[in-house]
Amino acid sequence: MDTKLFARIGAIAFVAVAITMTALELREEPRSAEPEVITVFELDNDPLPGVLRQCAAMGEAATSSRICIDAWAEKRRRFLGDPHTGEPSPAASTAPAAPSPALQEGQ
Repeated sequence: MDTKLFARIGAIAFVAVAITMTALELREEPRSAEPEVITVFELDNDPLPGVLRQCAAMGEAATSSRICIDAWAEKRRRFLGDPHTGEPSPAASTAPAAPSPALQEGQ
């Protein structure tokens, strides 16, 4: 037999298999994407997230609040870590004080 004939038969078989697999894939119902679950760890005794939420609620007035400026600086220190050692700052030792009553009234 001729080698061209074998090549043609092989190409036809390959195309037939590809068409069959495509038809089978199109018959299946699309899979629903499951939402990715993201777990956020917050310490119960850490006042920083609460202060940051209050500052966010204050809007532009938060840029002049010393408590908010300190809270943002602490958040940067925790996220970026200590530039000299490359390690994160200890959260408990540099956490800002609890929000003042004046800050809570600004909501």
